[in-house]
Parts: sequence; structure tokens; C-alpha cells
Amino acid sequence: MSLQEYLDKHMLSRKIEDAVNAAVRAKTSEPVLFISNHMKKAVPATITKIKARQILDSRGIPTVEVDLYTNKGMHRASVPSGASAGMYEAVELRDGDKGKYLGKGVSKAINVINEKISQALVGMEPLLQSQIDQAMIDLDKTENKAELGANAMLAVSIAACKAGAAEKEVPLYKHIADLSGKSSTILPVPAITVINGGKHAGNNLAAQEIMILPVGASNFEEAMQMGSETYHHLKTIISEKYGSNGCNVGDDGGLAPNISSISEGLDLVIEAIDRAGYIGRIKLAIDVAATNFCIGKKYDLDFKSPNKSGQNFKTGDDMIEMYTQLCSEYPLVSVEQPFDKDDWEHTKLFTTLGLCQVVGDDLLMSNHKRIERAINEYACNALLLKVNQVGTVTEAIEVVKQAKDAHWGVMISHRCGETEDSFIADLAVGLAAAQIKAGAPCRGERLAKYNQLLRIEEELGSEAVYAGDNWRSP
Repeated sequence: MSLQEYLDKHMLSRKIEDAVNAAVRAKTSEPVLFISNHMKKAVPATITKIKARQILDSRGIPTVEVDLYTNKGMHRASVPSGASAGMYEAVELRDGDKGKYLGKGVSKAINVINEKISQALVGMEPLLQSQIDQAMIDLDKTENKAELGANAMLAVSIAACKAGAAEKEVPLYKHIADLSGKSSTILPVPAITVINGGKHAGNNLAAQEIMILPVGASNFEEAMQMGSETYHHLKTIISEKYGSNGCNVGDDGGLAPNISSISEGLDLVIEAIDRAGYIGRIKLAIDVAATNFCIGKKYDLDFKSPNKSGQNFKTGDDMIEMYTQLCSEYPLVSVEQPFDKDDWEHTKLFTTLGLCQVVGDDLLMSNHKRIERAINEYACNALLLKVNQVGTVTEAIEVVKQAKDAHWGVMISHRCGETEDSFIADLAVGLAAAQIKAGAPCRGERLAKYNQLLRIEEELGSEAVYAGDNWRSP
């Protein structure tokens, strides 16, 4: 083929002329770079290859990472995992081979991506997020993603979302806002973990997390300053009262003193807030994770103390009384998973008291059918979104819309097994969720999310809006 024939076949003469004319109109001082970018934009991005690998999460447990290639670049995503999987959430695909990683390997999920998902998606445009996600859902054919695995599907979905943002040459949070039909973005109030308990720490505290919400900050940067200072004052207080061993941290980076009651932990946090000078500007939240210590229809607050377990059982009514007292004695504005995943009755009774935000975690499992039931029964008034419980970006956007339409609060959440991927930071901003739970101001995988939010706020400049006092209804 001659040079002229090649130019004619691909209509290059016309395309180059158009690019040169555009450079002239723009009066660019870098014509070669301008022409190169102009011609690159003229060709739509398409997925050319998807390559998956097994990496380790923050607990040293295998998880999935994906490199999604287009004809314009490569985009990487990895997925988190929880300490336990609920029966109502999308299913992780794991190997089950006890001889490798104690059965937690994800080579099956890796093979699914490299052999099945890649074949189905190559050639698709990353801008078509809903079509990409639907293609994987159709390929899976199960209600809970048991065939392909939610971990495999989500890694690809997030990587495609990042590729879509790159193709539009906009920040990831802006692309997510566009996908959800939002015209504005909001910097969320961070629910910062300061004390860990439950299954996330080796102390005797039954509740899983005590968190602080810097609602009185003027912006996200100040919120993180308030959270960090309070955390370090708390570390000093715990060291003074319990010794340096009390400053060991749990899975989420929260301090883990050997306390046994929520009120004891809240007292420590209030003292830290006071020392930091933020009384009145920081509110408290707890993640009880009560499913972990529900036995039958009762709750064992001493489930982590073998010599005491069974001596401190509480009924659902007893738990409501305890939460009511805590809300009256402390600036406690949010209680997550106060009862068992199937204890709809007491969750509803507590919610109707109107004492605080009641966040559904195990109760909902980010499952749209469970959310619909909770809305109809007024069983809680806030969604905890864990994207790996859903399985795709499109479905995550849909359940957030479902919650917002019901005038619920929305808290975007990390998992105890995290990676360095900061996707949920952009997700929280793009969906205007107003709340994000990413752990303590400690440990790299947690700070990856908070630091990304600091960057986003800086990038937005005068257009940045911090949720602050409007954290429940932005």
C-alpha cells in the first residue's frame, strides 16, 4: 500500500487538516501537543484488555486488583472485603483451598476476570458504565453474583468508571456525579473511628466502633484537623489511664483500650474532645454491630470475655433502654446496626423514638430489596453503603438514590479489609452522600480516602461545599 493509499484509506489528510485548523484557532504555543491531543479525542476510548491479579488487603488477606486497558491508557482498581459476609449481600468468589491463604485465595475470581469478563467487555466504551455493569450481570445470571463473584465484578466496574472519567477528562467524582444525574458535589463529614472493639479489636468492648463527626468544621480540611488532634489527645489519655498497651489499634486504626462498656469509651472520647478544644463542634457515633453478639433473641455484651459470657444478656427492650440513656447523656447522633440483622421489630421501635440517626448495616446489606422493606416499615433512617456488598458502580448509585428518595441519610463505608484504592472518596463526593466512614486518621489504607478528599476539596476551591451541620440532609 502506497503512502497516498494509506492516507486515503484512513482519511488522515482531512483529520490532520482539521486538527491544524483547530490549533490555529486556539492560537496554541504548543501546536504539536495540541494537534496530538485533538486527534486523540477524535477517537473514542474502547476497552482493549482486562488483566486481574491477586493482591493482599490491609489484613493480609487476598483480594482482587484489576488493570483495565483502553486504546488510550490503563486504569487500576482493587476491592475491599469485610470480616464476615452476610447472607443477604452479593457473594465474594474465593478458592476454598485451605492449603493456600487458609482458603481465602481469589485465583478463581482472577480467572473469571481474565477469561470470562474480559472476553465479554473488550470492545465496549468505558463511558457506557451502566451497559458494562449490565453485561457482567447478564453474564453472571444469579441474583447474588455467585457465578462471577462480586469481588471480580466490582473491581472491573470501578476500573471502567475510572476509564470513563479519563475519557471525559474530568475528575472521577465529577464523572460519578454525571452518572447519578447530580449537578452538584458535596464534601462529606468524616465519621472518624477513634476506638475499636467488637470483632475488629482484641479488647473486651462488644461494640465495634466509636466514631467522631466534626460537624462543626468549616471545611473538610478543618474536619480532618479536628479529628486528628482529638485522636492524638485520646491516645495520650488512654496511655495515662491504661498504659501504652491500650494504644494498640484495631482493624480500622481505632485505639483499643481494654474497656468493656460503651459509656466508658464515650467518656474517654469526650475527655479527648475537651482537651482538643472542640466541645460542641464534634458529635459522637457508634457502630454496635450487634449481629455479632446476638444469641437467639438476646444480646451478650460480654461475648468477648469467656469467663463472663452469658452473664450480661440483654433483651431487645433492654438495648433500647441503653441506647436511649446514651443519647441523653452524650452528644450521640448516630447509631449503626443497634440490633441483629433480622431484628426488624426493635430496630423499628428505636428508630421511631427519633433520638438519632439509625444506620442499617447488616439489616440492609446494601441490598435494594432489604432497603425497600426498611423504607416501607420505617425500620431505620440511614443507609450504610458498602460497594462490595452490591457488586457494581451502577447498582451502588441506584441504592443511594433509593435511600435519598426516602429522605434517609447516606454513609459511604470502607471495610475492615481495605486497599490503597481511594475510590469511595470520589464516590462520596460524586453522590453527595454527606457522610463517609473510612476509619481512623491512622494506617495508610484509611488515610488514602481522607487524603483524596483533601485533594478534591483543594481542587474544587471556592466551589467546595462541606456538609457540616447538614450531614444528614445535604
